[in-house]
Amino acid sequence: MEQARTQGPVELLLSQPRGFCAGVSRAIEIVDRALESHGAPVYVYHEIVHNGRVVDELKARGAVFVTDVADIPPGSITVFSAHGVANTVRAAARARDLEVIDATCPMVTKVHLQAQRFEREGHALIVVGHHGHEEIVGTTGSVEGPTHVVACIDEIAALPIPDDAQVAYVTQTTLSVDDTRGIIDALKARWPQIQGPGTEDICFATFNRQMAVRAMAPSVDLVLVVGASNSSNSNRLCEVARSCGKPAYLIGDADGLDPGWVVGARKVGITAGASVPESLVQELCARLQALGTAVVTEMAGTTENVSFRLPPMPAPRSAPGKLPLPSGHAQASEDRALS
Repeated sequence: MEQARTQGPVELLLSQPRGFCAGVSRAIEIVDRALESHGAPVYVYHEIVHNGRVVDELKARGAVFVTDVADIPPGSITVFSAHGVANTVRAAARARDLEVIDATCPMVTKVHLQAQRFEREGHALIVVGHHGHEEIVGTTGSVEGPTHVVACIDEIAALPIPDDAQVAYVTQTTLSVDDTRGIIDALKARWPQIQGPGTEDICFATFNRQMAVRAMAPSVDLVLVVGASNSSNSNRLCEVARSCGKPAYLIGDADGLDPGWVVGARKVGITAGASVPESLVQELCARLQALGTAVVTEMAGTTENVSFRLPPMPAPRSAPGKLPLPSGHAQASEDRALS
């Protein structure tokens, strides 16, 4: 036991900011309020956010996660996940008379609106992002016409769009800032008149967490990223650390730690993806402290004070009318909301 306690790093550096972003907090609160107001079951289309702990805790309270709207009983309370959904999903929900509460992150909604505007203007639309990711499926499905998904520079040359076409692009909100900038530059090289938002579609929380890892990397021997394997923004944090020349490991929770990674390390950096509750970070710290780490240091960084307005809640069908907010929840106001 004493031998194990000598194998931990001397110091842990906690990246700031890390963990929950405003869109994730909003999505979880929406499911919480739906359960409090309507009781179980509340159906959620896809994982509300990409984190097993969050999903399991909501399941225990009566949330039912589905991957097909057809699996939801007609008329049921239904929450769309933070990643956004395609128009076909919305149509299927209407056909089943579902009481929908939309937890799509406002940053993702902004991308949908941009895509729809570019389509109305007659542009061929390129979506920069990861093939098959829920956010990309929702974004490409938010327009009626064809879209072209690009995940890397090498895919651009094969796009079946004439070089003289009117072209526009939008991007997934959880991409690497540096990688996205390179893809955009390559798009501009092929279509000099292409329109798009630059890297502005990458959400502020994703950007802040990547910059925090970049700032932390020179001070540590390796980086541990707490996050789900299917979390885009968590995977990007690993990539950022590695681009700074530091080993980086993505783990779902403290059980995913291989003690061999930290043997001989003096300082270990820890961060967490935007869907990760702080409790998972603290559990990892406790695991490392059990290996002998004595010091945990919170790094300075950007403080995020953004919150998003909650969507309206459907009134219980047995008691129509305005639904009161749960006890202890302040009424959202303009100074609290970000449109």
